[in-house]
Amino acid sequence: MPTLSNFSQFEGRYWDTAAIRNALDYQGVKAPHTGKPYTEAMLLGISGGVTFGYFTFHYQGYDPQVNLLTRNTFDPMEAIFDRLKIPRDLRRSASADKGRQNLIDALDEGYAPVASPDMWLLPYNALPYDEGMWGGMPLVIYGYEPEKGDAHLSDRSRVPLTVATEDLDKARGRIKKERNALLLLGAPDESVLPEAIRAGLAGCVKLMTEKPPKGSAKNFGLRALGHWADMLAKTSRGSWAKEYPTGRPLLAALTTAYTFLGPAFGKTVQAERDVYADFLDEAAQVLESGALTDVAAQYRSAGDAWEALLDSLLPQEAPMLGVARAAIDRRTELFIESGAAQLDEIIECRDRLEALKTDSESDFPVSDAEIADLRADIRDKVLQVHEAEEAAVMALKAAIE
Repeated sequence: MPTLSNFSQFEGRYWDTAAIRNALDYQGVKAPHTGKPYTEAMLLGISGGVTFGYFTFHYQGYDPQVNLLTRNTFDPMEAIFDRLKIPRDLRRSASADKGRQNLIDALDEGYAPVASPDMWLLPYNALPYDEGMWGGMPLVIYGYEPEKGDAHLSDRSRVPLTVATEDLDKARGRIKKERNALLLLGAPDESVLPEAIRAGLAGCVKLMTEKPPKGSAKNFGLRALGHWADMLAKTSRGSWAKEYPTGRPLLAALTTAYTFLGPAFGKTVQAERDVYADFLDEAAQVLESGALTDVAAQYRSAGDAWEALLDSLLPQEAPMLGVARAAIDRRTELFIESGAAQLDEIIECRDRLEALKTDSESDFPVSDAEIADLRADIRDKVLQVHEAEEAAVMALKAAIE
């Protein structure tokens, strides 16, 4: 049964853009302005680029979460496909047997198929199974060998990932809307690249400065940064002082915010502003716009502010918080650099973080005064990000008008 020969595409870090980048690269697609594979930066920019979203979740029976978005999440893959006019062939079936055959056929045809299996059922993610939790994130399947029982995946790590075919089958079949689905990509239309870039640039400005396509305006863009700063200063409902005063709720809020903002969720420590700056440099070349090069410098400055904000969420020197940060960072590093080869240590990091949450219920080694100082410091960093982001997006708006 088939495994794509000479597959070596393990460059992408974020699900959407990584899957597209790696599939197109394997299939020999080259960007017209470089003669090299499309970069993840270019795909990020065309998708709508960077933005900000602030969301909190409090589900009964689960720790609270602070989820931070740093890039367009409004159908970014469809935006890339539509703007670059990438042909795609969606093959799906309610039948698991047909789904397996579709995968084998796609590999035989030389495609690097994109799928979105449930991440909770892929063992290398080290996510404890929960009937109430699921999520399909794009990756590339480049091998499927039932007689050996192995399937081979490209999914954010710099190295190949191998799972049992049985596990992949279950993961592909768990989520109804993604059940046994495969997306086969064709080559982009080279002639539309300039227009695709312009659409992506305009989309970035809209996401940061205008009402979002759906959802509350206070949760997106520059306004969301102001809202987060308010929640860090106030004591009313929804504020950090009210919802995450100390102990386990606070530790959960800080660790989820740190996770969603940084490399643990496929991003850079600069909230991908450095990646977006790389896109702007490429865009400047394609559009022959020196102004975009100047804007790229603005986004690199914003990236420094984002990195300072990430650091403030789990200060390394703070008791317990520094240990939590180390566990998240180590788990992330192990997965990116070695995939599942160090799965035992990855699981140890996961369990260490859970143990810290349990310990924090009865023994949280940070005083109320220190917590107030922590919130104030995070707020200060959020305001600095707001200032840098506003300067960058206003410069971008002026450059494309």
